[in-house]
Amino acid sequence: MRILRSLCLLLMVTFLPMGVAVAADTDAQHEGIEITVNVNTADANEIATMLKGIGEKKAQQIVDFRTENGKFKDLESLKQVKGIGQSTIDKNKDRILL
Repeated sequence: MRILRSLCLLLMVTFLPMGVAVAADTDAQHEGIEITVNVNTADANEIATMLKGIGEKKAQQIVDFRTENGKFKDLESLKQVKGIGQSTIDKNKDRILL
């Protein structure tokens, strides 16, 4: 089992897209692994995959907002994207890199 976990972790680290880091998470599904994503550089697919409660459509809105308005300066600035509120930020604050 330990070898299998090590192999899975190695594969994740090897094949995760650039801008995504691996560390420690609280989700039972990803116990021992934290996934982070830089919302200033990631594409919509990466954002949708890595953030809780963000689907493809909302992730594309994040990318479009960033393209039109420049990089996000802090977590609070994500609230400028329609449909992103404090609850979404709170769920993902440990996953979002700027």
